[in-house]
Amino acid sequence: MQRDFDPLIVGRVVGDVLDNFSPTVRLMVTFNSNKLVLNGRELFPSWLTHKPRIEILGGDMRTFFTLVMVDPDVPNPSDPYLREHLHWMVTDVPGTTDATFGREVVNYEVPSPNIGIHRYVFVIYKQRRRFVEMPRQPERDCFNTRLFAEENGLGAPVAAVFFNAQRETAARRRLT
Repeated sequence: MQRDFDPLIVGRVVGDVLDNFSPTVRLMVTFNSNKLVLNGRELFPSWLTHKPRIEILGGDMRTFFTLVMVDPDVPNPSDPYLREHLHWMVTDVPGTTDATFGREVVNYEVPSPNIGIHRYVFVIYKQRRRFVEMPRQPERDCFNTRLFAEENGLGAPVAAVFFNAQRETAARRRLT
C-alpha cells in the first residue's frame, strides 16, 4: 500500500499529532466488545462510555508499551487551540495482553465532542524498559504526543489508529 493513501496521512493524524513512521505491531481497539476502531470510522459517543479493549499484536512477553489517546481537535476542529487533549495514558503494557494490565498514568476520559467532528487517536510506543519512575503527571489540555515521546525516550510510534466522533443528537441516536 502506498503511504500517500495511508488513512493516518489522509486523516491528518500524521502531521497534526505524529511524524511519519512505519508500524511494527498491529493495534486493535474495541469498544463494548463489538465496536472495532478502524481508521476514520465514526463512533457514537454513547458507545464510548467505558475504556476500550486494547490488543497489541506482534509484541512478546518481554516487551512493554505505552498507550496514549488524544483528541487533536479541541475545542473544535476549525480552531483547535487546546490541541492536543489527553484522554488516556497507560504505561508498562505487556506486549501480549490488554492495556488494562498496564499502569494507568491518566484515567480514561470519555470522548464528548461539542462542536464538529473530532479525531480520537490511539498511539502505541515500544518502551526500552519498564518505567521505574512514572512519567510526570501530564496536563490533559495542550498535551503534545511528540514531546512526551521525546522526553521519555520512546522514539517513534510502533502503531496508531484513529476514529471520528461528533456530538450525538437524539435523532442520530435513534439511527443506531
